[in-house]
Amino acid sequence: MTDGPAKNLDDLAPLVTAALKALKTKGWMVATAESCTGGLICAALTEIAGSSEVVDRGFVTYSNEAKSDLLGVPSDLIQKVGAVSKEVAVAMADGALARSNAQVAVSVTGIAGPGGGSAEKPVGTVHIAIACENRPTEHVHCRFSGQGRQEIRLATVQTALTSILNAIS
Repeated sequence: MTDGPAKNLDDLAPLVTAALKALKTKGWMVATAESCTGGLICAALTEIAGSSEVVDRGFVTYSNEAKSDLLGVPSDLIQKVGAVSKEVAVAMADGALARSNAQVAVSVTGIAGPGGGSAEKPVGTVHIAIACENRPTEHVHCRFSGQGRQEIRLATVQTALTSILNAIS
């Protein structure tokens, strides 16, 4: 797989290929629900020829309104815990699974920076959730501290892809 942090999406090709192969072997489709990555997970997956066999759709839900409108994340939940939270990541993944033909969905929400962080949720805070049919939704909390915006987004994509692979293997 990818050794160390990815410098660009091309560095993730072996990981993407492994995830696509595992999805194909299992006969599963994947959906993505992305906030801080702005569609990079889906872009990485669809960079590989033949990905249409296993990629169902991608939701880019950068705004809170989009999270509610497209994925069904309750707006009062966002108000209560904030968009960058375990609860919202889980609701995003569950919403993507329910609103697609996929058997697995990954969601990401976080603070890529350089601004927007706080003491409680500093830049580099990312929540990832993986929803699979007939299983409890899993959550990964990441802190990609000391990195720039591009590095945080690529590290998020890398972690999300690894999470997909782990969930279906």
